[in-house]
Amino acid sequence: MPTQSSTHFYVNWAKERLDEMDATLTSLESKVAEVAADARGSADKVLTTMRKKRDDFQNIVKKQSEANEAAWISAQAQLETEWSSFETEARKYVESFVKQVEQQQAAFKLQAAAQLNAWREAADKLGTAANEFAAERRNDIDAALQRMKADAVAAEARLLKLNEAGTQSWSVLMAALTETRATFDRANQALQEQFKRAA
Repeated sequence: MPTQSSTHFYVNWAKERLDEMDATLTSLESKVAEVAADARGSADKVLTTMRKKRDDFQNIVKKQSEANEAAWISAQAQLETEWSSFETEARKYVESFVKQVEQQQAAFKLQAAAQLNAWREAADKLGTAANEFAAERRNDIDAALQRMKADAVAAEARLLKLNEAGTQSWSVLMAALTETRATFDRANQALQEQFKRAA
């Protein structure tokens, strides 16, 4: 399997996280003016920390852009740490400065949209990459790709239902995103295994 195909899975994983980071920052930054004046300095500091963590994550991904699978495997642990740290800062920001449910819903909506968009883009890219394989080897890849698309539809329905409810706590919303993110990761991993078997 070409190196490009073997690294699609890591790129998809990283892009999904990076898109969620950008969506979170976009949402929170758009509402920072609504933070009470006496807390705005603290809110800005947390946002600055979040931006730095996003930039660090992005820089690691850029360095890996031409890397092989072994390098991606090595970098993934560092990226996981950066991601977890970003999530912690986002939770701290929301719990400290975002008191209105509408703002939490807006942040959730942007994160969910970013996550679902990453699913769609990954499925499209992997579908194109699957064309490199002979027809007899594509059946398993196509089946895994169809499962990934079905999982994306189910995740979208779940996230939409939560978003429409409009009264969920931030922790419930984040738990749903974590669950759908894990489903994406499993689907991405299953496709990676199918690509390796077909190679």
